[in-house]
Amino acid sequence: MVLTRLVSAVVAMAVAGALTFAVTPAAHAAPKDNKPSALEIKGKGIEKPIVVRQTDEPRLFEKLFIEVDWLASARPQTSAPKSGKLGDKYTVTVLVKDAPSLVYDLYPLAAGGPRAYRPAKQPSGKKTAGWFYGRLSMSESLRLSGAPLEAKPDVVHGGIGGGIGEDLGASEVNPVESMSEVFGEVRRLFLLNGAVLLVILVGLAGMAFLIRRRI
Repeated sequence: MVLTRLVSAVVAMAVAGALTFAVTPAAHAAPKDNKPSALEIKGKGIEKPIVVRQTDEPRLFEKLFIEVDWLASARPQTSAPKSGKLGDKYTVTVLVKDAPSLVYDLYPLAAGGPRAYRPAKQPSGKKTAGWFYGRLSMSESLRLSGAPLEAKPDVVHGGIGGGIGEDLGASEVNPVESMSEVFGEVRRLFLLNGAVLLVILVGLAGMAFLIRRRI
């Protein structure tokens, strides 16, 4: 009995040691960094590819990355539009450590609103090809990154003047105007709720009056 317990204990210690040895290298292995480091833009009017790096221009990088980030896992939303209604194409490549990872074709001037296309052949592996409705801010994001597009300040809060590739270091939002808009929306909400409540009270009062008359 004692000998059996001793052998069992030795075997258990040996197994635990083997598992520890096997797991330790993996635990100390450096995690892979798959975060995008830059975005490359090619298209009509761009002689040399534009590269927006996260370390150099974090705000501009984030603004442009939002336009394509959601396309990686999204399901196609629409069928292929007619080629004559797409307008100029701008290809945005997501770079991870300066290596191409994902590629998207953006059409900011498409009839009926911006469109985006995800090719099936991707640098990081094959995906389902699909067309999507792009964000309304697509044109401005590309323009601010350096694409030769007309300014559309109406899609950016506060508005941004003309030019190509403006510096986004300055504040784009007027805090006073923002607070005024917030208070205005809250005021309209209270007025609307008050009107609804008044209608309900009048209705209840009418029903109570009718019930009392019948009694």
